[in-house]
Amino acid sequence: MSSPSTLSTSDNNRSGYINAVSAYVMWGFAPIYFKLLTDIAPGEILIHRILWSSVFLLLLVVVMKKLPQFINACQQPKIIAKLALSASLLAVNWFLFIWAVNNNHMLDASLGYYINPLFNVLLGVIFFQERLRNNQLIAVALAFVGVLIQLVVLGTLPIISLALASSFAFYGLIRKKMQIDSFIGLLIESLLMLPVASIFWWLFVDSDTSNMFNNSLNLNALLIVVGLVTTAPLLCFTAAAKRLNLSTLGFFQYMGPSIMFLLATFYYQEQIKPAELMTFICIWAALALYSLDSWKTMKRAKMA
Repeated sequence: MSSPSTLSTSDNNRSGYINAVSAYVMWGFAPIYFKLLTDIAPGEILIHRILWSSVFLLLLVVVMKKLPQFINACQQPKIIAKLALSASLLAVNWFLFIWAVNNNHMLDASLGYYINPLFNVLLGVIFFQERLRNNQLIAVALAFVGVLIQLVVLGTLPIISLALASSFAFYGLIRKKMQIDSFIGLLIESLLMLPVASIFWWLFVDSDTSNMFNNSLNLNALLIVVGLVTTAPLLCFTAAAKRLNLSTLGFFQYMGPSIMFLLATFYYQEQIKPAELMTFICIWAALALYSLDSWKTMKRAKMA
């Protein structure tokens, strides 16, 4: 008969798996939602993403009774300065993702999020003096070869993919070094972006949809729910991170870009060139090797 502690651990793991799958599935299918807004400029969608994310996150912080922590964080200039930097990177990442999806570059977005874990590995070496195991070194080399193929054959780098991967990797690096609740951090980041977004909306956005009072109820609902599309997977991800170790959670992170790849290729009929396919194959091989190495390391650690 299982002990209560064993059952509790089992329930925690099961809940963690469900939340992890939910988070990455939502992130994977998010492009379908942004495709509904293709008639609106990416910059304008970004404004709404910042605005309504701020609203939803503030409500979450209040409901979760984390308002005192939020106020305390706002009174620390060093934290605000670091979050201002991470907010800038997040804004770039959000804008690039929206632009890529709505300009038929979903494959580039998918590749970017496949490359992201390998960028994290490199940043770990550079900033945390982490040593790469042999298989990890081979995985990074395979990814480099994949990018090199595009450069040689097509004469161009996958700029969008690299920008998405690097902006999110550096964002993660900054947040990793900060001792702050993820929701409070994201709320402060959104609020820091909000004045810039509001000024840009007021002074530079002159479109038929810029005045929400002139929009249809359906369109305004779509624009408002952009905030929920941003915060819902984060809520699931945070719940999963509390219940699963990072090594286990890492195995789920390829679900998002895989869903994007399938959507781009089979649903939205984006054309993939042979050189681009070779890049994907190199990245997939690198990630398979990296994941296998992580799994073996995790298994040895459990047996020790």
